[in-house]
Amino acid sequence: MPNIKSAIKRTKTNDKRRLRNASQKSALRTAVKQADQAVVGTDVSAAKDALQLAQKKLDKAVTKGLIHKNAAARKKSRLAKKLNALSSQA
Repeated sequence: MPNIKSAIKRTKTNDKRRLRNASQKSALRTAVKQADQAVVGTDVSAAKDALQLAQKKLDKAVTKGLIHKNAAARKKSRLAKKLNALSSQA
């Protein structure tokens, strides 16, 4: 445990940010998984909605600094590719 006042504050803010980032990252992973599962299903409109939500969460995560912009672009691209394959089959 730190003794210096600024170090005490720094550990408090780090803990707060760590918890916030963990919850946001978890919500992001959940949205991406749900979009992935929706694409596997047969309903195209539900898959589009899930994909749109996942893309929104990915973009938000990039602006907050949770993930790198290229990682978000890669995930969005892969999800869109799956959705396009599903819609071309239907």
